[in-house]
Amino acid sequence: MSMLAPAPSVARFGDLVAAEWIKMRSLRSTWWTLALTTLFILGSAVTAALADRQNLAGTAPESRSYQGFLCFDAFPPAGYLTLMLVAGSIGAVTVVAEYGSGLIRTTTVAVPARRSVLLAKAVLLGAVWAGLGAVVSLAAFLLSQAILSGSDAGVPITYPGVLRAMAACALVAPVCALTGLGLGALVRHGAAAVLGTCFCLLVLPMLFAPSKQWSADVNHLMVVSAWRRLVQTWGQLPDDPIRVAGVPESWAVFVLWPLVALGAALLVIRRRDV
Repeated sequence: MSMLAPAPSVARFGDLVAAEWIKMRSLRSTWWTLALTTLFILGSAVTAALADRQNLAGTAPESRSYQGFLCFDAFPPAGYLTLMLVAGSIGAVTVVAEYGSGLIRTTTVAVPARRSVLLAKAVLLGAVWAGLGAVVSLAAFLLSQAILSGSDAGVPITYPGVLRAMAACALVAPVCALTGLGLGALVRHGAAAVLGTCFCLLVLPMLFAPSKQWSADVNHLMVVSAWRRLVQTWGQLPDDPIRVAGVPESWAVFVLWPLVALGAALLVIRRRDV
């Protein structure tokens, strides 16, 4: 009696995510990058809080007019712009590195469903960077407010706008990482993908200064501008002729950038040779 050959097993989506996790955790540079980025953001928050604490030394609490603005010491622009840069670059390199090394050929032979592979990378990247963003934003807030509390200038986590700012700081990392992943899958060239990601996320907003309404409207569509709007607790100032973006619009920007980048990548990935 002839023996039937076993049917080839089909990789489940969970298996693809697990395989991507093995790739990520096996790279020592991944952990160094995450650790150094975390330390830089926390260091930026501590530095800002210490500077404000020194500025407030000797002033009475009732004479201060900061009105809670010192809670933004927890969200220093230098730290979070660095986070956006690193997350976007890592997202681009995640897919580009496989094309550069030729590993993508092995991957597509093992799993012909290229879109599933890209989505598995997206799920893992989003989860890792969202987890890091949540931990960092909470730790930065607690550290900065602990320092400011010594000068009676700290604010609680329930202060209006703080939870929204923390959520924005936690989510901006996966937004940038997924945007970089999509651009990397489209470009498939290491330097071009990283530079393109950095240009779109950090340089392009500077080309549209909010001095004119049309320019401000374009600026509002950028990730870094949406992050700044979500972090600040104030809205439209009475004497400001330029309309600022609303909170729902800024959350929509967070959704659209990775959605458009990944959507475009998923459309073209099946039509390209590896």
